[in-house]
Amino acid sequence: MIRLAKKIEIPRILSITKACAKDMIRHNILQWNEDYPSKNAFENDIKRNELYVLISDNTIIGCMVLTPSMDTEYIPINWLTVNDNNLYIHRLAIHPNNQGMGFAQILMDFAEQFAVHNNYTSIRLDTFSKNVRNQKFYEIRGFKRLGEIHFPKQSEFPFYCYEWLCEK
Repeated sequence: MIRLAKKIEIPRILSITKACAKDMIRHNILQWNEDYPSKNAFENDIKRNELYVLISDNTIIGCMVLTPSMDTEYIPINWLTVNDNNLYIHRLAIHPNNQGMGFAQILMDFAEQFAVHNNYTSIRLDTFSKNVRNQKFYEIRGFKRLGEIHFPKQSEFPFYCYEWLCEK
């Protein structure tokens, strides 16, 4: 089941993202760290009704943010569609104990259906250049890599930007 997150669930969500960060670091993927994702970011996501959780066996095992707001870092990218009616995915995470079981696919299916149902033109996201597994995941789903951006507080390496066109 996927639903909007509740503020009381932030500690569980942070435990998932911290476990993901540790797992990525163990695999030499320096994408997330102690500062990101933060409690404050998740609190703001909940206030805007943009943070979703994935529940399996009555336990939150994953999360993602779906937002119509474009980060300023995305401005220089030559997107496939105009910057007007797009949905952005941020902070998608599945607890490492539940990875490789299709749960990220379930979240992405939900995001794609949400975008189409709500008449968005496309879905946009970024993923770390050193996270080859994520790149393949998005590319297999039909996302097109369009450029790169930098988040200096997260890494010296770039993040690749992707876009998926909504078709009804």
